[in-house]
Amino acid sequence: MNTPIGLIDKAFLLKKTPLFQNVDLDSILAAADKLGLADWDPNEVIFNAGDEATRMYFIAKGKVQAGEEVLESPAFFGDEALFNEKPRAYTAKALEDTLLLTLSKTNLLTIISECPQVAIGLLNQRMP
Repeated sequence: MNTPIGLIDKAFLLKKTPLFQNVDLDSILAAADKLGLADWDPNEVIFNAGDEATRMYFIAKGKVQAGEEVLESPAFFGDEALFNEKPRAYTAKALEDTLLLTLSKTNLLTIISECPQVAIGLLNQRMP
């Protein structure tokens, strides 16, 4: 697929997610600059249950089956295991050509330290 996506496009995608809805533009741009890109083909596994968690993912294009859920932009996934130091609890795979923005655990922790609203957004998304 190899779809290029610029910093502004990354920032707009982040702004659509619940994590970054209440975050100022400068902080979003700084966070967007820390994102990587990854293309996935249909039925390609992104990670398996039991894998070590090293990053989380934001869906830019396409659909992902994350455990029992089917997700599409602007959803994110894979963040749960970054904090509990346990292996992934579910398998995630692309259901169609998919472009993901990736964020390493180290960069996520940096963003949280610089912008605590992101941590609040994570908590709000994961609390029942």
